This record gives sequence, structure tokens and C-alpha cells, in this order.
Amino acid sequence: MRLLIFLLLALPTLALAGDIRIGILAWLGEDTAQTQWQPLGEALSKSLPDHPIKLRYLDLHQLEAAIAAGEIDFVVTNPGHYVVLEARHGVTRIATQLIEPGQDSAHAVGSAVIVRAQRKDLETLDNLRGQRLAAVSPEAFGGYQVIWAELKRRNIDPENHDFLPLYTDYPMSRVIDAVRNGQADAGAIRSCLLEQLIREGSVNNDEFRVLSPQGSDSPCQSSSPAYPGWAFAAAKKTPEALSREVMIALLSLQRTDSVLHWGVPADYHPVHEMLRGLQIAPYDFLREHRLASQIHRYWPLGAAILVFMLLWLAYTLRVEVLVQRRTRELSAALSARDELEENIRTQQQQMEHLSRLSILGELSGTLAHELNQPLATIGNYAHSLTRRLNAGRLSNEAVAQAAGEIANESERAAQILESIRDFARKRVQPRERRNVVALTEESSRLFRGMLARAPDILLNNQLGDTPSDVEVDPLQIQQVLLNLLKNAVDAHRTAGDAGLPIRISLDRQGEQIRVSVRDHGIGLNEDARKHLFEPFFTTKPDGMGLGLSICKRIIEAHAGQLAAEQPSDGPGLSVSFTLPAACP
Repeated sequence: MRLLIFLLLALPTLALAGDIRIGILAWLGEDTAQTQWQPLGEALSKSLPDHPIKLRYLDLHQLEAAIAAGEIDFVVTNPGHYVVLEARHGVTRIATQLIEPGQDSAHAVGSAVIVRAQRKDLETLDNLRGQRLAAVSPEAFGGYQVIWAELKRRNIDPENHDFLPLYTDYPMSRVIDAVRNGQADAGAIRSCLLEQLIREGSVNNDEFRVLSPQGSDSPCQSSSPAYPGWAFAAAKKTPEALSREVMIALLSLQRTDSVLHWGVPADYHPVHEMLRGLQIAPYDFLREHRLASQIHRYWPLGAAILVFMLLWLAYTLRVEVLVQRRTRELSAALSARDELEENIRTQQQQMEHLSRLSILGELSGTLAHELNQPLATIGNYAHSLTRRLNAGRLSNEAVAQAAGEIANESERAAQILESIRDFARKRVQPRERRNVVALTEESSRLFRGMLARAPDILLNNQLGDTPSDVEVDPLQIQQVLLNLLKNAVDAHRTAGDAGLPIRISLDRQGEQIRVSVRDHGIGLNEDARKHLFEPFFTTKPDGMGLGLSICKRIIEAHAGQLAAEQPSDGPGLSVSFTLPAACP
């Protein structure tokens, strides 16, 4: 910026004596405009002492009439009005107002749609269909056209009678009055005007709401995107030397709260695109649908389409050959990808199977103890029958009692073996609807049956009467629970007290059912908890670090989450997983 100013100052200029007449769009009325723009006039007077500054505050139509009559040298207006004046009267922008990020500017170029706070039926711009919308005038850029474009993007167009615009004319405060007294359901105003009036005390803080606010980092609520700032433009007949002097003065101004900040002319392409989409001035000619006009406007496109069709016909055979060849290549690639995915699924199933076998391998030393109890009972009853037979004291009642106890203990041993065989079997298990409480209790019994001197497992069921069914692969969820229970036992052994009870809690979090396994070991530090579910990470001297990693994949495949946290009521670790509750 400084380099540009230096270069411009270095150029020879022919300063023309005389007044500098500046026309300013007074969208809030002449008195308010004078308060806002008088500091700029005073700053320019200091920078251009040879040129008395004359400010005129006009509405849209007065401003355009003054330019057409040659009564003003420069114009300060919003970007939409500038685009119209540029097309109709040849004005040229020499500077653009700069809106700093987060700046609460009275001339921020955007629009807000306000409604009374008690209108609960109006929450977003989409709710304006069939409503009355107050606006300044059809030519008002921030007071109507910006919101019109935003509503048209939502397929809400006044030209299709989707809503009824009510024009109040300037000043813009009339729009707020129309909404306040119920003449309109909503009103389109410039961004930051509502905040300005609240600060001035003209509007209560809780009187109005802004629909569909955008830009959370801005101090002003807006219902539309932001557009480039106001334009400072020279009239067509303004001498170039005078325009250059004024531009240099504008760019040299120090930004204060009272003097607006100006920069080099901005790109007004977004404004052109918006006006072109609405097909309003200066693009109202697009509404013409005469055949001659369309041919004249689009003959280059028609010629291009014709050339393209000729090239397409000439190229069709070659393209067809290429398409067929590429199709074969793509089919081969898809087949290779499907084969690779099938291999990955097979390897994952193999890994899960190995994980289950690993759990059994680590617990196999205790299985003999569990099976020895029913076998010892069977042996004792058999020896008792033999002794009674030899002593001649064998009765039918004793035989029946012994046979019943032997049968019960046999079934118990068979159940232990059947549970272990089902757990270790390698198969694809379809998902089924299971009660999570019953599944947890079943897993706890299996774990205690596989472990000698198993600790107590305390189940805290907080589900109550709420539905507790889940759609799962029972074998996989059982694998996860056994992993967590075994880790809890290992944590107690490391802490020196293997007999501590393990707590399992069941509760509900929204649409998820959570299962938590709590131990009272020495716990893990924060860094270890961050890496707990990573493959090959382990805190055990003889561990492989695969158990929790596989558990995490299993739970995530069931649309759940596996997490670990430090309990708030003492030492240890709480590992929990969630499962989506089945639909009733």
C-alpha cells in the first residue's frame, strides 16, 4: 500500500482548483448520514487544502439524477448501486472501503432478516415462504437485493409469489417499524444496523431476532454472505488529475473510529454475479427472450456446439475402442480389489480366532482345576457305592441319590467343555438380537468357570426396566468381555491382591448401552492410556499387545466405541465399550 502511494505521489499531477463535490448515499436519512460521513469530509479537507469539500446526502434516485446532471464529482455508495452507476453513467471506483475481520461497521455490506422475538414460527430463511417481507425498495442493495438473492438460492422467489415484499422507502428504520407494528412478518435491513440501534437505545436487546445468522466470528449477525465494501467512485467527467489526488488522499488517511479505512479498488465480481443471477439492473436485459436477441447473444455458443458435435462424430469410433479397453482394465482392477478385501477379511477373522485361542492358552492352566471338581465328586460317589455294596448296606435310595449326583456333575463338566469349545471354534457368526445383561452374566460365568480361585464379579445393572437388547455377534462380544476381565485379574495380581472383586456396570447413554469393567489395580498413566488400544502396545512383560487392539476393531465394527479412563473414586482403571441399542 505504501509503495502504491509513493508511486502515485511521484507522478506529476495537475491539481485543479475548485470545490470537490461528493454525493453520499443516505440510506438512514440525511441527519444520520451527516453524522457518519462528516469526519471523512473533514479528513479530506485537511489532506486537500486547495479543494473545499462539499458533501451531499442523497437517496438512490437523487444520487443517480445528480450524477446524470453533472452536479457531483465523486460518489460514495454501496457495491450494488455502484455496479448500476458504472453501467449507466460510466463512474469509476478509485477506492473501496475496507471491512476489517470482526469489525462492527455501519456500512458492512450484507443483509440481516429480522423478526419479532416472539415469532417462534420463524426460525430460518426457509420459514419466509408465504410471509410478508418489509424492505426499503427493489433497488436497495443491502436493504433487499442481497436477501432476494439468498432466498432465491433456497427456491423462494417473489416473482413466483413465494413471499410478499412490502417496500417502505428510506430511511431504513421504517423497515424496523413495519416489523414492530405487525405490518410485516419480517424485515430486510443492512448487517450491523440492528446492533447499532441497540447500542443507541432505539431498539431493545430482546425485541428482534436475526434469521439464519452466518459468520459466527463477526460482531454483527447477518443472514447473507458478505460482499465488498462501499465504493468511492469518480464521475465520468471528473478530471483524471483530480481523481488521482483524491485517491491518494483516501489511501493516505489514518484509520480511526470516526474515519473509515479505504484501500485500492476491490474486485466486485461477486456483486456482478449476484445481480446477474437476479437479472436486474444492469443485467435486466437478460430477461429479454426475443429470438433475434437470443441468436445475437448466443451465436458463438451455437457455433462452438456445432464444431464440438462434428469433432465428436469424428472421434466416436476411437473413443468407443478406448472405453471398451478401459472397461476391461477397470473390471480386472475391481476383481483384484474384491479379492484383496476378501483376503483382508479372512486375515482379520484369523487374527480374532488366534486372540481367542491366546486367551484360552493363558487360562488353560486353570481348566484342570475346574474340571477336577466335578470329576472328584463323581469318583467319591462311585467309591461310596462300592463300599456300601461290599458292606451289604446298599439301598435303592442311596443308588438313586448317587446316580443323580453323578449325572449332575457330568453335565457340569460337559457344560464347561462345551462353552470352551464354542468360544474357541473358528466360524463366521451371524449377528443376532441378544439381551446385554444376559450376555454379560453368561460371559462372567464362563470366565469364572475357566479360572481357578476366580475373584468375585459384581454386576451393577443400572439399565432398570429400559430395553437392553443389542444386535451383535455374541461370540465377538464375549471375546471382548473375557479380554477385559482377564486384564482386570492381571491388574489385581500386579497390585498384589488377586482376590479383589471386579465390577461390571451397565448403563445407558442416549441410544447407546455402555458396559464398563472396573479393576482396583495400580492403574495407568495418561500417556499409557493414549496408546492402550494401539497394536503391539502392552504394559505386561509377557504380553503381545494385540488383545485390546482386536477388541477395539470388534466394537467399532458394531458401531460402538472402546475407551479407558481413570476412575474418580480411587485407583485402578475403568475400560468401557458402547453398543447401539436394538430398535424395539
